[in-house]
Amino acid sequence: MTRKLLIDVHELAALLEEGHTQVFDCRFSLLDPGKGRSDWLAGHIPGAAYAHLDHDLAGPVTPETGRHPLPVRGAFSDFLARSGWRPGLSFVAYDAQGGAFAARLWWLMRYFGHDCVTLLDGGWPAWVAAGLPVAVGEEELTLRPPAELNPDDSLVLDAAEVAAGLERGDVRLLDARDAERFAGRTETIDPVAGHIPGAGNHPYGGNLDSEGRFLATEALHDAFTADLGPYGPDAAVHMCGSGVTACHNLFAMEQAGLAGSRLYVGSWSEWIRDPARPVATGD
Repeated sequence: MTRKLLIDVHELAALLEEGHTQVFDCRFSLLDPGKGRSDWLAGHIPGAAYAHLDHDLAGPVTPETGRHPLPVRGAFSDFLARSGWRPGLSFVAYDAQGGAFAARLWWLMRYFGHDCVTLLDGGWPAWVAAGLPVAVGEEELTLRPPAELNPDDSLVLDAAEVAAGLERGDVRLLDARDAERFAGRTETIDPVAGHIPGAGNHPYGGNLDSEGRFLATEALHDAFTADLGPYGPDAAVHMCGSGVTACHNLFAMEQAGLAGSRLYVGSWSEWIRDPARPVATGD
């Protein structure tokens, strides 16, 4: 039986009753990096470990990388171990932003060879709205031995590979940032505004309904098929500001049955490190 990519809050509540599911809270704010953990301490799904985007789901930033490079394999394995995860144990990830940050954890586990993550549809707001149990403060988590992780570099592209693919015409680059940032009309995070020439825009928020839940599979399929045009899903490469919300588009394509797309990890914040790389503005 194929594991579901999405579950609702009542399905998760039933799994927690059985006692065989690990939960990760991925709430985060790019503008206030400490807020997610503070929110977790104030209230979270019982048993949930906290996953900090900067500390746990990304590696050290260098002058050549984007804002959220891939975590170092050993450090990521240690994070999973102290969070109570072991190989063979599935887990559910959630946040309060429609999966914008939880999808990064889903993708990282795939990249490191453990496809075991389900996203909670609607996340923390849906859990609270359903009146389900809430825990506060630190969690007593079981320390596990570090797991063996085997990164699959076929799932990622670097800046040179993106540029070459665009020049050849065999890559369909999709940018998950909102339309205003993509067009370069506003930029609140990175020092240069605009987008990579040849990229299309698929804001990750378009994958969600007004309550922060994923659209129906058919709607996601239609939207991505329109953006892909003549390209197949395996030609799709996703990017954003730093390789985080791009994972939301990767997840949504998988949910839509469009498997095989890849991630430009460095994304816009890496691309603009080199002033020789071209920049486009406008729609």
